[in-house]
Amino acid sequence: MNGRVIAGRYQLATILGQGGMGQVWTAYDQRLDRRVAVKLLRPDRVAGPSGSDATEELRRRFVRECRVTAQVDHPGLVAVHDAGSDGDDLYLVMQYVEGANLADHLAEQNPYPWPWAVSVAVQLCAVLSAVHAVPIVHRDLKPRNAMVKPDGTLTVLDLGIASVMDTDTTRLTHTGTPIGSPAYMAPEQAMGGAVGPYTDLYALGVVLHELLCGDVPFSGATALGVLHRHLYEPPPPLRQLRSEVPEELEALVLRLLSKDPQDRPRSAQEVYESLRPLLPAGGTPGGPLDPTRPFLRPQAPWPDRPAPPAPTPVPAQWEPTQRDIQWEPTPVEPVQREPAAQAANPKEPATHPPGQPTEPPADRPDVAQAVDDVKRLLGEGRITQAVDILGGILPAAAVEHGEHSPVVRILRKQYAATLMDDGQYRRALPELRRLADDRAAEAGPGDSRTVEFRYDAAQCLEQLGETAAALAEYRAVLPYYENGYAAASGPGRAFDIRHRIGHLLLGVGDHAAGRAQLQALLYDTERVYGPHHPLPTELRRRLAHHQDMRRSA
Repeated sequence: MNGRVIAGRYQLATILGQGGMGQVWTAYDQRLDRRVAVKLLRPDRVAGPSGSDATEELRRRFVRECRVTAQVDHPGLVAVHDAGSDGDDLYLVMQYVEGANLADHLAEQNPYPWPWAVSVAVQLCAVLSAVHAVPIVHRDLKPRNAMVKPDGTLTVLDLGIASVMDTDTTRLTHTGTPIGSPAYMAPEQAMGGAVGPYTDLYALGVVLHELLCGDVPFSGATALGVLHRHLYEPPPPLRQLRSEVPEELEALVLRLLSKDPQDRPRSAQEVYESLRPLLPAGGTPGGPLDPTRPFLRPQAPWPDRPAPPAPTPVPAQWEPTQRDIQWEPTPVEPVQREPAAQAANPKEPATHPPGQPTEPPADRPDVAQAVDDVKRLLGEGRITQAVDILGGILPAAAVEHGEHSPVVRILRKQYAATLMDDGQYRRALPELRRLADDRAAEAGPGDSRTVEFRYDAAQCLEQLGETAAALAEYRAVLPYYENGYAAASGPGRAFDIRHRIGHLLLGVGDHAAGRAQLQALLYDTERVYGPHHPLPTELRRRLAHHQDMRRSA
């Protein structure tokens, strides 16, 4: 036993795995007396030698991502119990899951039965559908991040962790370890482009291919070589490697492995519907860790138990003993109770008709108090609770002050900003659009606040994976920041938007346009900031990576 206690509560026991950036331990929750899993991450190893500011930013991102992922409720996701900092480490406390990770499960089967592969993929689709609805992109879906439990159900691990590590998964840390897993990276992820639900679907295609053929579709001696194959080589058809695989399953895997995200299935729900007819229709589970069990024996208790023995016949001359007698309780006369109000004062007449419930007095929400509560909660980092208060107080504030009053405008703006901070982009988007429309009607489409609301809406669209809409919105607001607001706010926002546009172009597979966008941005940022500023440094690194990928073609 290690003996170290994390956060004064979780005592580390045995190590389950480790890598260049952290470790996973079994541990004991001393407060609730239960076994848990603890992941420890070293921010300095992840952030690299860029200094304490990058390390602190990573800590903030880590806590935020853990808070967002903890809100996803699905039986196929590992439960998040706690997260925070302990000394130099970030820690994530999770449900301890018994079973085998999918990589080990695959290694024990040769070949892996294709109905098992379908059953695994269907369960992964159910998880991804719930995750993408938040929206969250897993970014590192692979067999080692999924556990097969003894009852055959799957649990997905490490949700949100790859996002915390680095939004640019092509980066190599100073330990030489690639962030993300090159064997499962979609082409847009390999090029450092925008990721979305379609990125996880590509990884699902790689996992399905591996389960059916025993190996990933693209491998190589170096990470760069593997990424190049993802970009430029077609995947080998499954039935050439394993003829018993159904044709419709081969066609689905090839769609999932499409280079262009627009050629892949539209959602995990669509993949689920394509796989559902291939699920086993009957039969007996093959024992523990059989992923078809949830479909062959849905909701069955685990472990399966034999039927109880038939009751022993009662002898004809049986006489009951005192222990066999079913004693009846002594009946108790019911107590006739008066209503509370009349019991207190029997002469007081009833104030409402008999049999009708008393209407509670309507409490008028205190908008000012709610605003104070929100400020306090935000200061304490309790963002989810602040969101609930703001969402609840807005209708009352609109009634009291008017829908277009300054009070309601301020509350709605704070509500949208807090939703974004909480990662609830789907809920924030309509609020931002409403704010932008109202402001445009009042002050015009070129007003700085109107444009700011549209910029925030574009960020929501980007996070939701609506790439085309995000590109259109960014391109619409860019001229205002390049021309009208440049003198007041400086070039930073325009550079940020151009960076995001290049990122999105790479994400949709328009590599030439994406490279041209980033190259022009590099020239301008070097001219304004100098060659050693972090932004041009990062742009040079990314463009060099793209050049390496092209040379290896």
